[in-house]
Amino acid sequence: MKKLPLLFTLCAFVLLSSCTGPVGPPGYSGLGQVFEATANFNPGNSYSRLVTFPSDIVVYESDVVLVYLLEDVVDGNIDVWSQLPQTYFLNQGILLYTFDHTYIDVNIFLDANFNLNTLGVEYTDNQIFRIAILPAEYANSNLSMNELMNKIQLEASDIQLLSN
Repeated sequence: MKKLPLLFTLCAFVLLSSCTGPVGPPGYSGLGQVFEATANFNPGNSYSRLVTFPSDIVVYESDVVLVYLLEDVVDGNIDVWSQLPQTYFLNQGILLYTFDHTYIDVNIFLDANFNLNTLGVEYTDNQIFRIAILPAEYANSNLSMNELMNKIQLEASDIQLLSN
């Protein structure tokens, strides 16, 4: 008789461990996507570069887009990236690398409180940017902070139970 609950528990474990959850939306992997683009800034392009997202990257309106500037390469192969906006205090004045974006493209541009024509090529030519698209969803509930924390704890415990 004592073995009967053990048998039911074992059967339930086998049945439940083989279940799978719902499939996510097509093309949505849940992981961020990253790619790089090179820009040359000059009067002909109004010191801006419009970068269209690659066709193999699906970007939703709610996703987060981050842009990084390659600042330096140390020890021959270690990249040093700085997140935009990035401000430089030069002899001519203040230079700003910044960007705006849609779910189709990102516009990277220079802004300054001086004439950009006086910039040296080290600030304008062959600038390498890393663009990261992070999946996100618009929040659609009006939870209090306590309700939100409880929901996060419940979801974390559900994930932990499923992974065991």
